Amino acid sequence: MTQPVPMEKNFLAAMLHGRRSRLAEAGRLDELSRVRTVQELSRTLYPDESISSAFDLQRRMVLDFLNELNRLSGGVAEDRRALLPWLRVRFQVEDLKVLARGRSTHTRLEVLRRHLISLPDDLALDAAKFVAAESIDTFFAQIPNPVLCKRLQAVDETCRTLPETFFAEAALDNAYFSELIFRAQGIAGEDRLPILNAVRQEVGIFHLMLAVRGRFNYDLKPETLIGLYVRGGVLTRNRFAALLAAPDCETAAGIAAGRVIDARPKTADPAELEILAWNRLLRLANRAFRQGHMGMGAVIGYTILRRVELANLITLCEGIRTGAKPGALRARLIPRTVAEAVHV
Repeated sequence: MTQPVPMEKNFLAAMLHGRRSRLAEAGRLDELSRVRTVQELSRTLYPDESISSAFDLQRRMVLDFLNELNRLSGGVAEDRRALLPWLRVRFQVEDLKVLARGRSTHTRLEVLRRHLISLPDDLALDAAKFVAAESIDTFFAQIPNPVLCKRLQAVDETCRTLPETFFAEAALDNAYFSELIFRAQGIAGEDRLPILNAVRQEVGIFHLMLAVRGRFNYDLKPETLIGLYVRGGVLTRNRFAALLAAPDCETAAGIAAGRVIDARPKTADPAELEILAWNRLLRLANRAFRQGHMGMGAVIGYTILRRVELANLITLCEGIRTGAKPGALRARLIPRTVAEAVHV
């Protein structure tokens, strides 16, 4: 016998479906692409506020999404391993990356602070301590999130031969995604598979970009990058190793086809592969949202769709700031097409 749906879940689902209808997608993105000034974009998005600069507008949009995740993370019965609250840690990880880069380049703290997200108290970081850390080990040890610290301790030692800033950022991503997939695997019920498919794709994007950027942009050795593999994603360890051994992006695209990307371009570069990977994530998030009409699938699907919207709005803001033409700007948004794609 089907159990009755709790009232709070009905309310949550109705709220998310209402919010989904207001997301900047499709025709709405067409309209926003024709906006010509940052001030006009800010008035369109926040009609009751005065936001004059691209920097302030982007900061406001990021904080809006974080605040939304704060509200959603109150819990759903099926979220036994607290997947929703963990999504907030992504913002902490991004601030840690900024601090790691700032420490490496000896950037002044007051400059760094402008690029940090205003985190809630439970995720807050003491920026001065991280910038002053004597080593990357000290930097990691100061992270106040015990789960993130534990995951960082498990990163393969072979990765420590990587350039320090690259290692710091990749290790932080590895730690975040390792815990993300663990928590997603704890979801029970009919929403489990569509949620897992979307989360596994997120891990796949991490693997794909780690491989193509690490190998082709930084010329890093496969034997050091393999230690950053995250179990549970769409790529097996052997396929990730094959990706790392690929001699060029075209070969890498063939290895990723049907797993991290839906369509293989005839000619590829890291940016095109990332586009295709995000297109696939968007498709899987839409499926999770539709199939999980009243449950966790709708919630997790929505958070990914919302993240894609944020990425698109930031791209719009930057394009408008730099004077990009509407057609060219619209072509940069997700989902995007890649010329001469070969569907597999």
